[in-house]
Formats: sequence, C-alpha cells, structure tokens
Amino acid sequence: MKARILALLRETKTYVSGQQLSETFGVSRTAVWKVIKQLEQEGYPIEAVPKKGYRLLEQTTDVPPGAESDLLAPEIYTGSDIYSRLRTEWAGRPVHFYACTGSTNVEAKRLAEEGAPHGTLVTADMQTAGRGRRGRSWDSPSGTNIYFTILLKPEFAPDKASMLTLVIAHAIARVLRDRLGLADAVGIKWPNDIVIHGKKVCGILTEMSVEQDYIQHVVIGVGINVRRQTFPAELAERAITLDEAFTEACGKEVLVNRSSLLAEIMQAFEEDYAQFTETCSLERLMPSYNALLVNRDREVCVLDPAGEYRGTAEGITPMGELIVRLPDGSRRTVYAGEVSVRGVYGYV
Repeated sequence: MKARILALLRETKTYVSGQQLSETFGVSRTAVWKVIKQLEQEGYPIEAVPKKGYRLLEQTTDVPPGAESDLLAPEIYTGSDIYSRLRTEWAGRPVHFYACTGSTNVEAKRLAEEGAPHGTLVTADMQTAGRGRRGRSWDSPSGTNIYFTILLKPEFAPDKASMLTLVIAHAIARVLRDRLGLADAVGIKWPNDIVIHGKKVCGILTEMSVEQDYIQHVVIGVGINVRRQTFPAELAERAITLDEAFTEACGKEVLVNRSSLLAEIMQAFEEDYAQFTETCSLERLMPSYNALLVNRDREVCVLDPAGEYRGTAEGITPMGELIVRLPDGSRRTVYAGEVSVRGVYGYV
C-alpha cells in the first residue's frame, strides 16, 4: 500500500485528502497517516495541510540540456520508490526489492519456480554473488549501482530467446541516449555491453530454463555502473559510471536517480519487447539498434573455435547475428553464443 500511496501522491500535483486516500485504498485514516509518517521518515518531503490533505513536494535539481529532471532528482532507493515511478502495464510488476541478496538472477529463478508472473522485477541495492558472462564475478557494492533481473515467461520457441539480450540492450541504450541526454556518447558493443565513449557502463546476462521445446522462464540480469567508484586495475581503463559520464558532459557534479532510471528502462523494454514479439525477430528494432552499434563499420576480431579471423562489422541480421565482411568481400554471420568479438576497449 505504501508504494501505491506514494505513486498517487507523485502523480497528483494538488493535495490529496486523507479521506480520499482512505477510500481509494480501502483502509482507515489512521493507516493512511501511518504510511505518510513512514514516507516522511524515509526522506520524502510531504506537506500536510488541514482540510486540504497531503502533497508530495517537488524535489528538483539543476538539469542540463537534454536530460529529464526526474532522472536527476534526489534519490531514495527503495522498492516503493521504484514501484511508484512505473508507468508500465507489466514490465517491472511486481517489484521485489532487497537491501542485499546473493544474486538477482538466482532470486528471480526461485520466484519463477514459485509461480511469479511474467514481468516480475527483482532488484537489490547490493549483491554478494553477482555474476557476469562465462561465470565471471560482478562486484556489487551497496549504494552504488543498479542490479536488477526481469523475469519473462514468453510463449515463443526457445531458439528465439537469445535475441532478448539485444532487445534489453537496445532499450537501456536508448534510455541513456534519449532521456539522459548523452546523445552520441552511448552505444552498444554487440551483443550485450552498453558503452559510453567506448567504455563499459552496463553488462547483461540472460539465462533460460527449458523443458523439451517449451520455455519455462527467461531471466535477464543487468548491472549498471552509476556512482563514481574505484574499479579493479584490469577494468580501470575500460569501465565508466553514469555519474562520471554525465558530470563530464555537463561540466558539473550530477547524480543519477537510480529508481527513476530503472523505471524508465522498464518502460522502454516493455515497448521494445512488444516490437520484438510481433515478429519474433529484431526486424523492427534493427535500424535503431544498428545506429547504436559501436562495432559497425569497424574492424573486429572474431574468436571462432575453428580459427580466429578479422573483418569489418556491418550490423546485425533480423535474428541478432553480427554481419562481418571479410577482406575478400565475402560475409559471415556471427552468432553470439558461439564466438566472441573484440572491437572496443582498446583491443582492435
């Protein structure tokens, strides 16, 4: 109920009476008052005026050109705050928020086995056992980054599921580009990294549970570097944070609101997922995805088990494969699950 009251206060620009809140949510005036007090204790500036009711005061900050004010508002990072900002029909609903968990992917799988619905969002302020691709560990300190997993229960064939990594990468990249005003700085390193100025800001790990030819569930885990931090030596030259990138872009210290950013990503993913499921391909997203692809028109080194080779990346196919033009003019398509491509972070 707290999240729903917060959402109503956030949506309503005028005062909302205690009686209205009581009737809307089917609880007593005392229960409403207790929720308001909890929200105030968490840091929300709520104005209470006799005979008028309650109003959530605007929390503003100076917003550089091209950025959305909500994405830079002072932050209170809780499940209630995330839920109150959602405008989706299903993506991110319900929200399971943890101050600390082992892995949001593992938790999402557990919830899936217990019957959690399509669209369930699992997020944490801290992970103790975060993982990246190929079993690599993912450093997940508290108060620093965004760690989330969205649970999906799609009805299409299992061989289409690998494209979901590209779908969510596209959604995240366009939120950073369009809503944070980072414009040409943001790109996608095929297939699953989001980069800013060629440095990694986001990683994605997609896992699937299949029974015969039926998808039981898919979990897509995402980690986004947000606050300024000290990276391990091997990553220091290849990683960046949103706060760092945004501050450099506008010339002053700026902090990104994690709750608002996560809600925007859910909205964008819901839109892109709808485009994807219409054809069960990336056909409708290809023009935008290719425009964001930092590998495009660049030399790449394909680490194929059959033998390493080099060529120029030209874009993706409707099935999400990378098209590579070889020196002799011929073309090969690269499937993400079979090979690695190196073309950013100083490799090629």
